[in-house]
Amino acid sequence: MTSTNVRKDAEDSGPSGYAAARLRLLQEGARSGPPRRSALAELTDDWLSGLFTAGAEKLRGVSLIAVGGYGRAELSPRSDLDLVLLHDGSDSDAVAALADRIWYPVWDLGLALDHSVRTPAEARKTAAEDLKVQLGLLDARHLAGDLGLTAGLRTAVLADWRNQAPKRLPELQELCAERAERQGELQYLLEPDLKEARGGLRDATALRAVAASWLADAPREGLDDARRRLLDVRDALHLATGRATDRLALQEQDQVAAELGLLDADTLLRQVYEAARVISYASDVTWREVGRVLRSRAVRPRLRAMLGGGKQVAERSPLAEGVVEQDGEVVLARAARPDRDPVLPLRAAAAAAQAGLPLSLHAVRRMAAGVRPLPTPWPAEAREQLVTLLGSGQPTIDVWEALEAEGLITRMLPDWERVRCRPQRNAVHIWTVDRHLIETAVRASEFTRRVHRPDLLLVAALLHDIGKGWPGDHSVAGEIIARDVAARIGFDRDDVAVLATLVRHHLLLVDTATRRDLEDPATVRSVAEAVGSQGTLELLHALTEADALATGPAAWSSWRGSLVADLVKRVAAVLAGDAPDEPEAAAPTAEQERLAIEAVATGGPVLSLRAQTEPPLDAQPSGDPEPLGVELVIAVPDQPGVLPAVAGVLAVHRLTVRTAELSAQDLPDGVDGSVLLLNWRVAAQYGSLPQAARLRADLVRVLDGSLDVAGRLAERDAAYPRRRGVVAPPARVTVAPAASRHATVIEVRAQDAPGLLFRIGRALEDAGVRMRSAHVSTLGANAVDAFYVTDGKGAPLGAGEAAAVARKLEETLRA
Repeated sequence: MTSTNVRKDAEDSGPSGYAAARLRLLQEGARSGPPRRSALAELTDDWLSGLFTAGAEKLRGVSLIAVGGYGRAELSPRSDLDLVLLHDGSDSDAVAALADRIWYPVWDLGLALDHSVRTPAEARKTAAEDLKVQLGLLDARHLAGDLGLTAGLRTAVLADWRNQAPKRLPELQELCAERAERQGELQYLLEPDLKEARGGLRDATALRAVAASWLADAPREGLDDARRRLLDVRDALHLATGRATDRLALQEQDQVAAELGLLDADTLLRQVYEAARVISYASDVTWREVGRVLRSRAVRPRLRAMLGGGKQVAERSPLAEGVVEQDGEVVLARAARPDRDPVLPLRAAAAAAQAGLPLSLHAVRRMAAGVRPLPTPWPAEAREQLVTLLGSGQPTIDVWEALEAEGLITRMLPDWERVRCRPQRNAVHIWTVDRHLIETAVRASEFTRRVHRPDLLLVAALLHDIGKGWPGDHSVAGEIIARDVAARIGFDRDDVAVLATLVRHHLLLVDTATRRDLEDPATVRSVAEAVGSQGTLELLHALTEADALATGPAAWSSWRGSLVADLVKRVAAVLAGDAPDEPEAAAPTAEQERLAIEAVATGGPVLSLRAQTEPPLDAQPSGDPEPLGVELVIAVPDQPGVLPAVAGVLAVHRLTVRTAELSAQDLPDGVDGSVLLLNWRVAAQYGSLPQAARLRADLVRVLDGSLDVAGRLAERDAAYPRRRGVVAPPARVTVAPAASRHATVIEVRAQDAPGLLFRIGRALEDAGVRMRSAHVSTLGANAVDAFYVTDGKGAPLGAGEAAAVARKLEETLRA
């Protein structure tokens, strides 16, 4: 039966005819989604118009208006009818009688009705007092009666909304936030409320209201489709339950999935989550834009007065190569070329997360549209930027979601697609698989001071459940995927093996500690055999805790933590016999020997600055090599203060230290003197590298005391205060037990920052210890350093003295 015939039956048969026609419409299997909602709205329009016309034959200045969801012609099977009977106030008694003739037939059919009778002035006054009424009237649609009266109200309501937007929009944002706090996030709930939860239909309506204000607008791509998908699910839910409900309960999900022709309840939830994620991200971007516009409006009059009416130019502050901050967002620099810089998305994301700033929607879309794919394996910078992003704490989540919203994550990590928006039907888990992986990385960032390889910890956190998108044991599947991903990212063979072990056994410690007898030597030996080394055990312990904390409050407790710690202690004892001896120093290269001899001959520092390169990213033999980093080799006659001097000069010139080695250099026979050799890999924070001659000149001045590095760095910090970004865990300084027979090993784990190595070197010099060697590395945003020190006679420090040095250094770094 056509919709025209359905409406004709309703007109001919009165209320009972409408009910029959409505039932037939809802039972038409061929019609669903937007066509059915529109047809149901048209059918209801005709019926209500008939009721209005029959009761208002002699009335003038009256109209019937649909508002809210009905005003948008989006009637689900059990939707309320939101109606306003608008009148000019000339005959209130007649209007009241008309209202009864409309409302009672609706009630008689058992339909939910939200109704009011108002004059235009009363409607505007109520809207001004009640934001929900205001939102409903923004979707007002004329049904019957005086069209001019309806049009006048619509025009007035929209004008009021636009005039009052600076006041009403913050109120609307607060209303959305309060609702999200009560209902949770739709994209993670196992029994979500399709309307009220964050990312649901209410938020989609709020975005329409923001657009109507003309103050800001939501990202349009995918938004209408996401809203339609949620409405389709709600339609199926109403038909499956026969009730006006918006909560997608577990026991009804299979039936709703079948109603929609989907494979199963998991497929249904994944579609719901994907839609909610689109709406949530659009909401975040839109409310951020609203805030920016309102702040700009508040500041502009004062600035105009101060600047004499001149146009304000937005300040752009550099964050990284090709990346700047503008108006509280991270945007691309004017010279940035995404088509020539495949690392740009990761560099921008890492810079944004470290600064605690959102990524601009325009920047993300520009990168998504034009960036070239990363080569395989990734260049070193890409891997480092990924680790920095993962180690940035809570800001990582929003930045990651911004990349994911435009498809950049799955382009860089194709295996991510299988876990994206994947539900977890486990009462312990509070997140989808993909969000759980990011939450684990956030938790793991708090433990980077506990491990020697924070980069491996963070990447393992990202990948530990990656196998959940495949059939079978997710740990077994995940190990295979992790090997492939880690090799593609650019880790070497040994690191790939460690990551694969961590993913394969990420449940081993907690399962063994809570389910096996730890007094049984066989239990401990089996764990030791699976883990293989103390370094892997250290990483697995941190990953276990991060994973549990990111799962939910029921997954971790002090009791579980103590059991796991006990197991780790026992396994470490078994593995202790496998600890490697202190490595011997590598033989110097010809260039290092030449520099050492020249340093002795000149009595001052000499250096070599050489770019390291790798094949071009497009793998074409004719292409120019891409820069991998810059190797800086310095030879200095042995004297106090070499490490802080060199580190200070590099900090002054804004050079980031990726790795550093300091050691005493043996000289050829017949050459008197002692030389310290420093081998560094450095990179410019942004801009070009300084000339080698300038670096040497400044190093000479620092060593002779004519250049105050500490003062220069302090002046720069005062002129350019650091942004309030990620709150890093405090620095941790420990003494490695029995790490070397010849020296005491002081280990430092801290947040990388300009001048960090200078502060460490100066603090060790002030402590009066001699530095035998140093091994410095920067893994993402984490500095992981080891300093081999002795007393004045060249012997290892006593236990008490070593502890005091470590404690004093930690206090210095935390100050």
